[in-house]
Amino acid sequence: MSVQEYLEKHMLSRKIEDAVNAAVRAKSADPVLFISNHMRKSVPSVITKIKARQILDSRGIPTVEVDLYTNKGMFRASSPSGYTTGMYEAVEIRDGDKGMYLGNGVSRAVKNINEKISEALFGMDPTLQSQIDHAMIDLDRTEKKGELGANAILAVSIAACKAGAAEKEVPLYKYIADLSGKTNLTLPVPAFTLITGGKHAGNHLAIQEIMILPIGASRFEEALQMGSETYHHLKAVITEKYGAHGCNVGEDGGFAPNVSSLREALELVKEAVSRTGYEERIKMAISIAATDFCIGTKYDLDFKVPNKSGQNFKSGEDMIEMYKELCAEYPIVSIEDPFDKEDWEHIKNFSSLGFCQVVGDDLLMSNPKRIQRAIQESTCNALLLKINQIGTVTEAIEVMKLANDASWGVVISHRCGETEDSFIADFSVGLATGQIKAGAPCRGERLAKYNQLLRIEEELGDQAVYAGQDWRVSP
Repeated sequence: MSVQEYLEKHMLSRKIEDAVNAAVRAKSADPVLFISNHMRKSVPSVITKIKARQILDSRGIPTVEVDLYTNKGMFRASSPSGYTTGMYEAVEIRDGDKGMYLGNGVSRAVKNINEKISEALFGMDPTLQSQIDHAMIDLDRTEKKGELGANAILAVSIAACKAGAAEKEVPLYKYIADLSGKTNLTLPVPAFTLITGGKHAGNHLAIQEIMILPIGASRFEEALQMGSETYHHLKAVITEKYGAHGCNVGEDGGFAPNVSSLREALELVKEAVSRTGYEERIKMAISIAATDFCIGTKYDLDFKVPNKSGQNFKSGEDMIEMYKELCAEYPIVSIEDPFDKEDWEHIKNFSSLGFCQVVGDDLLMSNPKRIQRAIQESTCNALLLKINQIGTVTEAIEVMKLANDASWGVVISHRCGETEDSFIADFSVGLATGQIKAGAPCRGERLAKYNQLLRIEEELGDQAVYAGQDWRVSP
């Protein structure tokens, strides 16, 4: 092939002329750089390479990280991980070799990406998020992603989402809004973890966490300040009452004093909020995770207490009365998983009372079938959305829409095994859910999300909207 034939085949003369003319019109100070960028933009981007590796999450347990390459650059993402995998959620693949990371290695999932997913997605347009996700779902061929692993699929899905945003030359949160059909970008109210219990901490507290929601802030930046100040006042309160050892923290950064009851823990938070002067602007939320201490039809609030007397078993009706009393005594606006994941009757009965937002986590596991049942039976009125429980960006958006259509609240949530990937911050803004749960206002993997929300608010400038009092409203 002659030089002239080569130029004509690829229309190089026309493309170079267009780039030169664009540089002249722009009066570029650096025409060579301008022409280079112009040419790069004129080439449709495709996935050219996917490389996965094993990294450690915030608990020191392996998880999957992916570098996805297009001709626009490299885009990195990692999969978070929960304490356990529920029977209704997408499943992680782990190696099971007790001689390596106590069986928690993810080299099989990494291999699936490098050898199978990479080949299947090679050459695909990164802006076709749904096609990319469904290509992986079809390649897996199982209901819960047990062939390739949800940890493998999700990391690639998030990386592709970041690549798609770069190709469209829009911020990630705007790209996510476009994918979901949302038109109003909203900075969410953060649910800051202050006290941790349950299986996430070594204290005697049965319930999983106590959180605060700064709904009275005017901006996210102010909400973060309020959360940080309350957190440090709580540290002083705990130190005064229990000593410095009471300020040890759980897996999500919340303090883990060895309190004897939920009410005692709530009093600590109440005192901390009082010291900030934000009493009228901060509300409380609690995550019960009642499945962890449900025995038959009873709930053992002393399940972590050694040499327990057995006097603290409660029936479902007893638990409802306890929640009613707590909502009357404290500014609690949200309760997560107040009953066992299969105790649909008591969750429905409590939700119908209208005391607060009732969030389904273990109850729903971000599973569309469970969500549809809960909607039909009016079981709860909010979804805790954990993207690794469903496994792809596309499916996470779909279940969010299910919840929106039912006028539910949606809480975008971290996991106890987190990474420094800040994706869920952009996800919460793009989906305009009004609520995000990313842990305490400390620890790098948690602050990665909160700090990214600060950057987004700054970038939006005068267009930034903080959910505030409308924290349960998703436009």
